[in-house]
Amino acid sequence: MTENIKKQNFAARYGWIFWAVIVLLFYVWSITGLKFSGLQESAGEVSKSIVNGLFHPEWGYFYDGSGEDLFSLIIQTLAIAFLGTFVSAILSVPFAFWAARGPEENKPHLRSSSGKFVLVFIRTFPELVLAIMFIKAVGPGSFAGVLAVSIHSIGMLGKLFGEAIENMDRGSEEAIQSAGGSKADMWLLATMPTIMPEFLSYTLYRFEIAVRSASILGMVGAGGIGTPLLFAIQTRNWPRVGIILLGIIVMVTMIDLISGSIRKKLV
Repeated sequence: MTENIKKQNFAARYGWIFWAVIVLLFYVWSITGLKFSGLQESAGEVSKSIVNGLFHPEWGYFYDGSGEDLFSLIIQTLAIAFLGTFVSAILSVPFAFWAARGPEENKPHLRSSSGKFVLVFIRTFPELVLAIMFIKAVGPGSFAGVLAVSIHSIGMLGKLFGEAIENMDRGSEEAIQSAGGSKADMWLLATMPTIMPEFLSYTLYRFEIAVRSASILGMVGAGGIGTPLLFAIQTRNWPRVGIILLGIIVMVTMIDLISGSIRKKLV
């Protein structure tokens, strides 16, 4: 008995060394698998031009009334992110109830397991891949971007919504049931009011991510600010690259601050 206790104490005290060695070996394996070919000869010149463009942006591109200026495309990017998140938040609710285990299910159930598998399958496809697929289906433009953001967001929001349902406080449901309420009463008066703050919080968090994603999707033709950014880089128009990057930085920072403030009030 004493010998077993000594072994347990030894494992608890020095077990972290074993895992530290495992992590270190993974780092070594990852680094040795990289093939560093060195910097390009033009790396210094290009870096200098990019920095110069950031400090001397093309302010005239901010707004010129053409609909292809920075302000208009940032609004379009926000619209893609907002609409994609809005659609996915609605569609994710049935997926969440499908994937969530019920209060009486202690182990994974066939229903919840199949729902979780579908959500994992949806998350497997990166947004850029989805955008390229939808561009082939519906043509280039903002609609393809909205579809890509919507479908990819279902996988993430469905997972987060499902976990919120599994971890919710069931006290209000039990109170309505004990008072003779139906399942519909439980769902409308207890379940949804309890989980709605977390649903809204997760939706806002996903919107933050969608804004960043929508800024990149334009590089493959899915609308938004990514398309002129790609053209400006290809033509080495660094002042325009500078104003576009500044616009993206300001947009993402403001969205993060506003969304974070709202989420703190919700949860």
